[in-house]
Amino acid sequence: MQTATLLRVINLEDGRPTVEMARAKLLQAMRTAKRNGTPALKLIHGYGSSGKGGAIRAEVREVLAQKKRAGELRAFATGEEFSPFCAEGRVLLAAMPELAKDRDYARGNEGITIVLF
Repeated sequence: MQTATLLRVINLEDGRPTVEMARAKLLQAMRTAKRNGTPALKLIHGYGSSGKGGAIRAEVREVLAQKKRAGELRAFATGEEFSPFCAEGRVLLAAMPELAKDRDYARGNEGITIVLF
């Protein structure tokens, strides 16, 4: 269940892109979200087939960490942090309580990341 129009879902793994293509799609989605006043994004990046996390997942998390340090986003929670038991998950819920209705909330889905602007 997607949370109304407040949470836009971006599938970064659709079409089996390279890391560079997924990164470009991520950056474009973030620019569009900010321009349109979208408060949050749910990024689907997958976990990777190696069993230890994929390259797109790692790149997404690195880009988001850089953006957060630069003050370009308020917070982000990895799928495993997207719950009431982690600080970043609580930050997201404090800003947007309706996120608790998302189907991946508190499920430990390592293939997603939630971004709050």
